[in-house]
Amino acid sequence: MDQWASVDPIDRNRFPVDPWSLRETRYDARDLGLTESLFALGNGYLGLRGNVEEGRDAYAHGTFINGFHEVWPIHHAEEAYGFAKVGQTIINAPDAKIMRLYVDDEPLLLTVADLEHYERSLSFADGVLTRELIWRTPSGKRVHLRSRRMVTFAERHLAVMDYEVTMLDAAAPVVVSCQLLNRQDGEDELHVRSAAMGAGTDPRRAAKLRGRVLQPVSKWEGDGRSVLCYRVTESRMTLAVAADHTIETTDENEVLTQIEDDLAKHVFRIRATPGVTTRITKTVSYHTSRGVPPLELVDRCRRTLDRARDTGIDEIFAQQRAWLDDFWERSDVQIGGQPALQQAVRWNLFQLIQAAARAEGSGIAAKGVTGSGYDGHYFWDTEIYVLPFLTYTSPGLARNALRFRYTMLDAARRRAVDLNQRGALYPWRTINGEEASAYYAAGTAQYHIDGDIAHALTQYIAASGDRSFLAREAIDVLVETARLWADLGFWRRTDGSTNDDHFHIHGVTGPDEYTTVVNDNLFTNVMARANLRSAVRHLRWLAANQPEAYDLALQRLNLTEDEINEFSRIAEAMHVPYDESVGIHPQDDGFLSRELWDLPNTPADKRPLLLHYHPLVIYRHQVLKQADVVLALYLQGDEFTPEEKRADFEYYDPLTTGDSTLSAVVQSIIAAEVGYADLAATYFMAAAYVDLADLHHNTDAGVHVASLGGLWSALVCGFGGLRDYLSVWSFDPRLPADWDSLRFPLTLQGNRLRVTVEPRTITFDLETGDADSVAVTVQGTEVLIRRGTPTVVPWVSGPELRGSPSIDDIEGSLREDGSVIRATVPDAPRDDTSDFFD
Repeated sequence: MDQWASVDPIDRNRFPVDPWSLRETRYDARDLGLTESLFALGNGYLGLRGNVEEGRDAYAHGTFINGFHEVWPIHHAEEAYGFAKVGQTIINAPDAKIMRLYVDDEPLLLTVADLEHYERSLSFADGVLTRELIWRTPSGKRVHLRSRRMVTFAERHLAVMDYEVTMLDAAAPVVVSCQLLNRQDGEDELHVRSAAMGAGTDPRRAAKLRGRVLQPVSKWEGDGRSVLCYRVTESRMTLAVAADHTIETTDENEVLTQIEDDLAKHVFRIRATPGVTTRITKTVSYHTSRGVPPLELVDRCRRTLDRARDTGIDEIFAQQRAWLDDFWERSDVQIGGQPALQQAVRWNLFQLIQAAARAEGSGIAAKGVTGSGYDGHYFWDTEIYVLPFLTYTSPGLARNALRFRYTMLDAARRRAVDLNQRGALYPWRTINGEEASAYYAAGTAQYHIDGDIAHALTQYIAASGDRSFLAREAIDVLVETARLWADLGFWRRTDGSTNDDHFHIHGVTGPDEYTTVVNDNLFTNVMARANLRSAVRHLRWLAANQPEAYDLALQRLNLTEDEINEFSRIAEAMHVPYDESVGIHPQDDGFLSRELWDLPNTPADKRPLLLHYHPLVIYRHQVLKQADVVLALYLQGDEFTPEEKRADFEYYDPLTTGDSTLSAVVQSIIAAEVGYADLAATYFMAAAYVDLADLHHNTDAGVHVASLGGLWSALVCGFGGLRDYLSVWSFDPRLPADWDSLRFPLTLQGNRLRVTVEPRTITFDLETGDADSVAVTVQGTEVLIRRGTPTVVPWVSGPELRGSPSIDDIEGSLREDGSVIRATVPDAPRDDTSDFFD
């Protein structure tokens, strides 16, 4: 057994290995929250948690529509100018998944049911959730039940469900109650509340909304169709949901209907006979808007359902398979000789496309549409972790996500004014474009989001060649974010200099949320530098190649040549911290002055730190929630030498808690690059199974979308060795010893390239596109890949380092001032207050 199989954290008796599906062979009510997220369906617009059809047994009922939210006033204990004023929380939309089953008037409740057989399967190839079981009722009758559920990719606003019931050995009265239910805080129609996700003290979970959220506007029922229509109380967003119902059976049956403000029922009563299968099919459409009247949304639902009826259910399922066939052809990452890991990778990529595919006009939320964690907000995660995957496999979807940021530009300009800056400052977390972070130190102070968005734009333009988007919209974002850096920072002379020779940025927070409001955060500075350079480079390209577009941009942005030249001057003078005595790049100018947090000796029950220590305690130490400098080594790797990368990684790796799921993928990429192959594998496994094995114990709130995207980068950029600095695509593979091969496609300027890494060779196939050839480099040598003939290139292994960096290697080091760096664990003081009251 190889090292990958030996550390498989999944219960394979319950979840067997299957490269193209996630299968569950035993129902277990103890981890409903987890499996509801793992078996969730979505298309980037509409998401259905993996709740059981019968609707009773649930941890958190969930139907989510991307961007559909309520707003609420943020009440600060002590107000200050510029604090975020309005919170935003995704709304749990009316639930259409419910199809309750009664046999002899006894309900099917999986928690207590006598199940002779049970299997649930989420197919990555078909995009269908299927469940099949045999239930022995309390009276001893055996019932075969098969259900399917699908959220369609081809039709953005459509979901399809069917429910088949067969009495195996006895006749019985059977009832199937199909419902549309507006759940307030996860309640059912009898106002029984599930173990829903509450906020508590964990900032990663959703806020609980108070009062009625969805105000009824209209309802109606007729000809097998039910409609509910609402307006959101404060945000004034609108929603309509409609469902069609059909029954196929030779048994005698009748249909009863009921319609109320928050509940629509189609109840099918069947006089079921043995061996006869009854199939009930439900097609559902959701439409939402920020301002369209609700009744117009009803018309849209009607058109969607009419189209589905005319198309036919079988064809809708076939269209789903065709859509996914195309997706996997341009996106699948294949690992030779690792079937369990292959399953995990495909589950991650499938969930990733479910979060992004039809998120048109909206962002990609941190939990996608699988849960309410993080309130359904969009973060910088999208640009750094998700967009590389989309850019290189589905560039049209990457463009949609970046255009969403462009539509937020005016709000970002207003936010910059709030903080006394020029240019644009994007919100750290948001749904509607306004800053929603109530904690500025670890929120608004993360100015690096501007550089992250600029990075994603730059990467997309280079990989896609989309100069039209650059000229019309992207250049505005690049310039306005560059303006922010030029205005935010300042010039400072070094001793003995007569010139302003360094540019500094103070009072910001980098990606590491355990270190806040610092001066010259390295990640922020190098990303700002790249942002400034990108703005100048693309402006110069427009001036040379599209002078009319260039002139329009100057006019539109009130931009001058002097300002462009200033961008360039600032970029080349940006201060990048470096400490000669320790031999590393400090995370910020004051980072090394703090004492080390001794993570190896921190009790396990004190993790994650953010739930057990006051932020001020954490901020006083050298300890990281997630990769910061190490992330810079990856994104801006051409700015660092191999020696610097190794020294920085060896310093920061033992200080990184991994309390954020954003960290493992980056640690894996740089560990692989500098030579820690085993450590890279360990981090990769942590990322691959972060949700499947619930390694952070919070997947019940939804999957971790950034980690899903980062896993692709760990595969392609970590083990495949891809880098894309300054529009040059280079490869320096680090194939794990136990893998037979690694195979993945890349879309480069409209041409699909398939890359196969094997132990001694890397092979390129130019499969589609207009180009006759594509140029890349392999370990520093340029390679021209021509259409029609595989190009095979030998490669040699990089450095090999054993073990992993240790905090012991850091403790005892001398700072520049000669003081010794020591490691400690903050202790809680002994409670002696009782002595004063004896």
